Amino acid sequence: MLTHIVTGATVLASLVSALPQDVAVVSDVKAPGPVVKVSPATKFQVYDGTLVSEAFQRSKEIYLLDPKQRDLTLDLLFSNVTGAGFTILRNGIGSAQVAPWDQMPSIEPNDPGLNYSTPTYLTLAEINGDDRQLWLAKQAISRGVHTIYADAWSADYYMKNNSNQNYGGFLCGVTGTNCATGDWRQAYANKLVHYIQEYQNNGITIDYVGFLNEPDENVSYASMLSNGQQAADFIPILFDTIQAAKLTTQVACCDNDGWEAQRGLLPGIQAAGAEQYLGIVTSHGYSSPPGTPFNTTKRVWETEWSTFDGLNYNWYVNGGQSEGLTWANHVLSGYGISNISAMGYWWGAANNTDNEALIYVNNTNNVVTTTKRLWAFAHFGSRFIQRGAYRIGATVTGGNATSMLNTTAFANADGSIAVQIINNGAQNETVALEGAPLTASGYVETFLTNNQNDLSMGHPISQDKGRIVANVPGKSLFSFLVVPSQ
Repeated sequence: MLTHIVTGATVLASLVSALPQDVAVVSDVKAPGPVVKVSPATKFQVYDGTLVSEAFQRSKEIYLLDPKQRDLTLDLLFSNVTGAGFTILRNGIGSAQVAPWDQMPSIEPNDPGLNYSTPTYLTLAEINGDDRQLWLAKQAISRGVHTIYADAWSADYYMKNNSNQNYGGFLCGVTGTNCATGDWRQAYANKLVHYIQEYQNNGITIDYVGFLNEPDENVSYASMLSNGQQAADFIPILFDTIQAAKLTTQVACCDNDGWEAQRGLLPGIQAAGAEQYLGIVTSHGYSSPPGTPFNTTKRVWETEWSTFDGLNYNWYVNGGQSEGLTWANHVLSGYGISNISAMGYWWGAANNTDNEALIYVNNTNNVVTTTKRLWAFAHFGSRFIQRGAYRIGATVTGGNATSMLNTTAFANADGSIAVQIINNGAQNETVALEGAPLTASGYVETFLTNNQNDLSMGHPISQDKGRIVANVPGKSLFSFLVVPSQ
């Protein structure tokens, strides 16, 4: 098993150092292998970024590392020079009265009595800086994160028909509920807006806010059930409350457990006329992975997904569910087939000994260990793709192994083009890239991730008559970054 134990900045630098690759610069020679042709004029969805979370106190685990390992972990996640370049951070909005390990504290833990009573809110400082999520947001932004998405797993216990933040239950006031304490929808919206304002008071803009997490799941931790109609009963209230507070935050919904569950919920929101109030549609990938695109005009994010098998650092052994190559295909398919604007994983870094995180943090020994899944996401991060880029046309033709190659391409506003190619076959392929504009003052960089490499940079390669040729090893993720002029 190939593992990468990262114990300091020097080792980190070696992980992403410029290592040579077998790159052929061809002049007036037709490559015998597959051709990847990009079409910048063919535009698909806009790109928003890649996403991770440190909810349920995992931000605290990073904070408790010694300063060098803490900075190392943050750089691995968010730096677009030495790390994966994640640009969206998903915070958890808490609903717990008390917050032992693996809980998220509420800013309104005490029942005000009546649904219209004046609530008593806690400051973020009074809940340990939102369990260090405020600190993490500031650190992430300083390294390039541009979007904060805050999502609530549940309303507080006294706002729900089961009087419990856990075990599902419904928000009082939505269709099908009849709570003795009345309609708590406005009170819930007020709490979410106050949370946003607390962050604003600390210099952080919450760009998107969600009020549900996996509303199809009745589980023993913070959770709240909803169908499409019930979500639509709340969305306009939250939207109006945000507008009244003169905030720029947009509403996100609904982070269902799987792609098809979210697809099934959307028509209820649309039929009720509430889709117009949404900024983005959000889904997870657990019960069903991203598939055919949703029928919506809104941008779509996949905001949480992982596996729960034993901790796996590998790129490729046998195609297992937690291997890096498997996740490279998930990410590429999410952007290239499902038209997702942001692809996410669950935790960026955590001390869990399964695969819920991309980086394993051992607080006892103060050791940080990267998985290969981290570097799969890095090829789609901010080192290559800028916010506001468009996915563009990209096809594979020719050669004898085109069925083993998957590709996506993105055009940035500055004219650069990032192309990702996955070779799922066992054999090396000589691949020609066509259609990417390159002038005499431009340049091309290549990057490789496989069992032996972690986002390793290749020698700059040249282009002749619109064709750039490189060797793409088997079982690898390979990227071209084409910068047409300097």
